[in-house]
Amino acid sequence: MMSSSKGKESAEGSSRSAAADQQPQAPLSRYESQKRRDWNTFGQYLKNQRPPVPLSQCTANHVLDFLRYLDQFGKTKVHLQGCVYVGQPEPPGPCTCPLRQAWGSLDALIGRLRAAYEENGGLPETNPFASGAIRVYLREVRDTQARARGIPYKKKKKKKNMEGSSNLTT
Repeated sequence: MMSSSKGKESAEGSSRSAAADQQPQAPLSRYESQKRRDWNTFGQYLKNQRPPVPLSQCTANHVLDFLRYLDQFGKTKVHLQGCVYVGQPEPPGPCTCPLRQAWGSLDALIGRLRAAYEENGGLPETNPFASGAIRVYLREVRDTQARARGIPYKKKKKKKNMEGSSNLTT
């Protein structure tokens, strides 16, 4: 029954000092809120698998399945080969090509989940979100979406410091 657990929580809470209850918590940043929401969503996804997957047994394949699952909620039209609008950034009419998650959204999601995994006790060397398979998948999504829109993705070049590093040793 739900009311018994609430009563238990309030009983435990009363043993804390009144000063601890008065401490206001700083509101989470937008990034931290999103990261927590994403982490909870991924955890729920794993629990809903048949059989449920414990986080300790999560692999890059589970992450890839999660990313593909999210496509059904996407809003980015990705034209398939054979579509008359493939390669057109602004198609003049509707088509039956699928809606997918945008590459940038998936890339940001993986970054947040990668950080959340380690913040929740996961080791960097076992982080399934940092897997090479995830990087390959994201690159394929990026390239496919760029081709479908007719806009090639260009990686931004890092600016080099022209003055050299001699200024650092003074």
